[in-house]
Amino acid sequence: MTGTPGRPLSAELSEQLLSVAVDILADEGWGRLNSDRVAARARAGKAGIYRRWPTMAALARSAVSRFQLVPVPEDTGSLGSDLRALVDRWGTPLDREERAVASIVGAARHEEDLRAGLDAALVAPLAAAVAEIGARATGRGEEIAPARLALLGSVLEAFWWQRFTAAGDGAMLAEQVDRVVDEVLVPLVRPAAESVAA
Repeated sequence: MTGTPGRPLSAELSEQLLSVAVDILADEGWGRLNSDRVAARARAGKAGIYRRWPTMAALARSAVSRFQLVPVPEDTGSLGSDLRALVDRWGTPLDREERAVASIVGAARHEEDLRAGLDAALVAPLAAAVAEIGARATGRGEEIAPARLALLGSVLEAFWWQRFTAAGDGAMLAEQVDRVVDEVLVPLVRPAAESVAA
């Protein structure tokens, strides 16, 4: 968050402005996020917005960077079950935070601040979760080659972008999620013979 010299910025107003920004992104989309709408909803002056964020992209970055859309799942005792737990939310409609993130995916191609927000909300947490799942598998004697683990991360990220950009509410049927885990994700990280045996 940025600021200018002078009176200290109110943390309460900052939180209110961020919450309003998330609401607009989630309910109306990136194209509707502007200082007039944020100020009106927050009942604040536009100067208070620009003292904190020089652009709407910077405001959106601050708003979505606080999300962690891919929490590390609990250790289930097996690689397949860990992966199923990781992607469990694919079976539910996009929530408020996910809708806010989804609204900036397209524009992030041209806005560095928006890309940074997506990295903080999705890319970095997903990488951390994949690394943890890989470490657990190694600890159980299921060694995963680094290249395979990197490929798993890339495929998972692609599925998440698909969730955010597909028509509808983003939800997959439970059996579809199961098939992706069993027929795509697990075979990516297991040797072929082991996958057939499983």
